[in-house]
Formats: sequence, structure tokens, C-alpha cells
Amino acid sequence: MSRESNLKVTKDKRISCPHCGHHMHLTLDASAGDQDYYEECPSCCRDIHLNMHIDEYRQKIQLVIDSDDEQVF
Repeated sequence: MSRESNLKVTKDKRISCPHCGHHMHLTLDASAGDQDYYEECPSCCRDIHLNMHIDEYRQKIQLVIDSDDEQVF
């Protein structure tokens, strides 16, 4: 039995920059599935790493935001 997706294709989300704390609005587009990309903060101009996962079973978009500046040795 297939389960129909009721997940909205686009969703507006307010986030904070992990570098400077500036608040900004993003429009998440779930039509392309899982995504891993970077946005530039309009305030401090540093990259924000966004990892979006589409959870079809729970009908939710999971978004992980980080500064991507941790160093691994």
C-alpha cells in the first residue's frame, strides 16, 4: 500500500546565522529531495552549511545548520 505525500513542496523557515546570530528567512524546496548546500549570511558574508533531509514517513523536513568551521585532526 503506498502512502501519499502530504508534505508541502516549499516551506518558509527562519534561521539564525551560526557565526553572527543574524536572523534570516529561507524558503526550503523539498521537491528535489535531500539537499546539502551553502548559503551566505547577508550580514557577516560567511558561509552557512545547510543539510536538509526529507522524512517522508513523518511528513517533515529536517534541517541541520552549522558553521562548517570545525577542524578535524
